[in-house]
Amino acid sequence: QVQLVESGGGLVQAGGSLSLSCAASGRTYNNYTMGWFRQAPGKEREFVAAITWSGGNTYYADSVKGRFTMSRDTAKNAWYLQMNSLKPEDTAVYYCAAQRKWYISLHSDDYDYWGQGTQVTVSS
Repeated sequence: QVQLVESGGGLVQAGGSLSLSCAASGRTYNNYTMGWFRQAPGKEREFVAAITWSGGNTYYADSVKGRFTMSRDTAKNAWYLQMNSLKPEDTAVYYCAAQRKWYISLHSDDYDYWGQGTQVTVSS
């Protein structure tokens, strides 16, 4: 069973930066894709970013492109989300996720494993 543990998040002023981390239980994740999603109060969970584990290819939602950067460390079984130039509309609970497919999916239903979520709050 794959377990994902998130860390990071918190409260920051608009224009500031935060970093999220997700650590996965030890195993090989070739042909997996890792993602970040977020859910604001009263809204559906939405795709933020994803990365293919083997090739490190990334894809971002238009709303975060140019501000957020996703990376992974295969030796540590971990992936990260560096969030810069944060806006109040980025406020949400952020979830890391993993899917047992080599290609990137934007749909949360395609992901098999989820972290517990971490709150990110951006004040104006």
